[in-house]
Amino acid sequence: MQTIAQVLLFAGVAVIVVSAWAALWLRGPLVRVHYLAPVTTLGAPLIGISVVFASGWSLSTGLVLLIVFLVSASGPAMTIALARVIAQREGIAPGRSPQ
Repeated sequence: MQTIAQVLLFAGVAVIVVSAWAALWLRGPLVRVHYLAPVTTLGAPLIGISVVFASGWSLSTGLVLLIVFLVSASGPAMTIALARVIAQREGIAPGRSPQ
């Protein structure tokens, strides 16, 4: 189980590091915001699942899984909302909300 936890942890950290380096390398906030999605949909769940494998089943494991679910479920929506605000401030998207 520890080997699985270490592999998942390494994969999650690798996703986050690669996303961070790519976001630093690219220019413009609207392009950079796209690199938030892999962090919330891949990186955080991989790290959370590695914690589950490393610590076994307990109440704290349930809380970790709840947090991972909430981050994974809300991450893409938050990325879209942030991208919309950035596009509105740069004048790319209209200032009114979609209907």
